[in-house]
Amino acid sequence: MGLTDVFLEAVFYAFIALTVAGGVLAVRTQILMYTVLGAALAFLGIAGLFMFLGSLFLCMMQILIYLGAICIVLVFGIMVGYTPRQVAEQGIRSQNLLLAVPACIAAVILLRGAVGRTVWPASPDAARDFSLAAVGRQLLERYGLAFELISVLLLIAIIGAIIVVTVKEDPR
Repeated sequence: MGLTDVFLEAVFYAFIALTVAGGVLAVRTQILMYTVLGAALAFLGIAGLFMFLGSLFLCMMQILIYLGAICIVLVFGIMVGYTPRQVAEQGIRSQNLLLAVPACIAAVILLRGAVGRTVWPASPDAARDFSLAAVGRQLLERYGLAFELISVLLLIAIIGAIIVVTVKEDPR
């Protein structure tokens, strides 16, 4: 095993450690901003794993969508959300719980059925040209529609966050 192989294996395990550490931080902390930070670290570790496995497009989309949009929406949600005291005073309505449990069970059953019946094609050989020109060509030619749809999704997330922040509180 050469020095390059040892280095690549160390990088792979570092991405795994970053993903696991971010997930543990996101789940175990009681401060919501640390939860978002942990989720961002986990998303960054997963993006690194995509990069390591040769899927530069998935790596960039992971960073763009999850680190860019999802974490920002979570931060906006924390900023405008209820305080812990308000949550404790209101509690969880039993009606919401009675609707949520069957909906979750139905979603799991439907997803399991869809994944089980899908015929997954073999992955094509990964292109190893990661130059800026090649990645730009791939984004604009081969993945143009996906890139535009992700841009629209980010625009919707930003507009939604602005609307949520600018909504006035009920004066009651």
